[in-house]
Amino acid sequence: MAIGAGGALPAAAQQFPAFRQALAEGASFDSGVSAFYRARDFAPIWTGAEHADRRTALINALSRASDHGLPASRYDLPAVLAAFDAVESERDRALLEAKVTRVFLRYATDLTSGVIDPGRIDRNFVRELPRPDAETLLSEFAEAPPAAFIRNLAPTAPEYSRLFRAKQSLEQVVAAGGWGPRVPDVRFTPGTSSDAVIALRNRLIAMGYLDRSAAASYDAALQTAVLNFQVNHGIDADGIAGPATIRALNVSPEERLKSVVVAMERERWLNIPRGDRHIWVNLTDYSAQIVDFDQVTFETRAVVGAQAGDRQTPEFSHRMTYLEINPDWTLPRSIIARSYWGALASGGARHLQVVDAQGRVVPREAINFARYTPANFPFNVRQPPGPTNALGEVKFMFPNPYAIYLHDTPERHLFNTTVRTHSSGCVRLNDPRDFAYELLSRQSDDPRRLYHSVLNTGQQTRVYLDDPVQIHLVYRTAFTNVRGELNFREDMYGRDARIFDALERAGAVNGGVRS
Repeated sequence: MAIGAGGALPAAAQQFPAFRQALAEGASFDSGVSAFYRARDFAPIWTGAEHADRRTALINALSRASDHGLPASRYDLPAVLAAFDAVESERDRALLEAKVTRVFLRYATDLTSGVIDPGRIDRNFVRELPRPDAETLLSEFAEAPPAAFIRNLAPTAPEYSRLFRAKQSLEQVVAAGGWGPRVPDVRFTPGTSSDAVIALRNRLIAMGYLDRSAAASYDAALQTAVLNFQVNHGIDADGIAGPATIRALNVSPEERLKSVVVAMERERWLNIPRGDRHIWVNLTDYSAQIVDFDQVTFETRAVVGAQAGDRQTPEFSHRMTYLEINPDWTLPRSIIARSYWGALASGGARHLQVVDAQGRVVPREAINFARYTPANFPFNVRQPPGPTNALGEVKFMFPNPYAIYLHDTPERHLFNTTVRTHSSGCVRLNDPRDFAYELLSRQSDDPRRLYHSVLNTGQQTRVYLDDPVQIHLVYRTAFTNVRGELNFREDMYGRDARIFDALERAGAVNGGVRS
């Protein structure tokens, strides 16, 4: 009675009571699955004579699961195929139906919204994953062309497709033996000739940054190639191959491939509508962008949270609803405890005010600080608006439980650093005025005039966006730029290393490299 993956029992077999009872038992692993089969009177979608195309579509998808960096072993295609051959009864067929449904849902969930739950790996990942509803997914699948439906489970964001192609390309590089010998860690200067320069030249040719050449000197073409490499790796772009550039050049394609696989997993976690216009803050790139229809229309440098665990910037998406011009700064309890409690208690930090729940200033002399700790202090601490305010002249608000927002800063020198992890979690912008002008351009013919008319009052004022803008705080060590070129950044919080380890434990594979 074995049916094989390409065959089936007669469709009428679904009428057998043994099949219905066994399928009800087999589908009980998920309430949505049970509801789906009850609604169709336990008619199968995999094991009927008319379901060959659906079975073939799933088998083809599972056989290529590793193309997406998914753990093929989790779906155990050989076991699925063996189960088709082992059917001896209606009960066997019903349990096979439930088994294939379970495998399909596992694959579909992994592809649409990620293999792992990142919140269990890093508490700074606070994004809600877009997990599909089992009943809805199965109902839509049952009515759709199966191959197209399964193909369209992958994230539709253009970045996912670009990363998918980058993964394939890197796998080919790995299979071909890599990018050649490492570049010696020596000092390179324009105009010099040496074996090290030849090694540098050959590495850049292999990586696609330089056309084939027999030149043995550090000439203008090599300098341009180095500069482009630096830009794509977040290194100060001066065209000189210094220590940081040599370290990045010598990272193996296997390591870069791991970063791409993690980036694809991150794309699956963010498989939601991002907004035709949205704000994209890539923490590893220390940048904030305004994106319109997948094109960057504004970009500025950013400072993000420090590397200490309690000061890292979290990852999440929200809606930016207003700007606050001439903001005050209400200090979080953690910052009071870490940086200001001693000064407040001893009469220092006079630029700060202590205020009660009604916003009234409380004289320091009226407070017995010895009775309190930062945790039970019954007052708020604020810095009034002004030129030295820690938030500068404007903050950009998307109210959230984590007290994270974008803002200006008087500490302009921090934007000249390469590793810009200096804040207590919020994101500071290098060009906050231009950022504000661009946001307000959708609701004002003269956004500069609107902005400065409020700024010049010196009064703390909210300016609401007529159309709130989606904002996504992300962490990508591998991504593509507007030209589709692959970029890499340092894993400064160590998050991607932990994600990679989790993918490895889950059994994900990329081109022969366990991931």
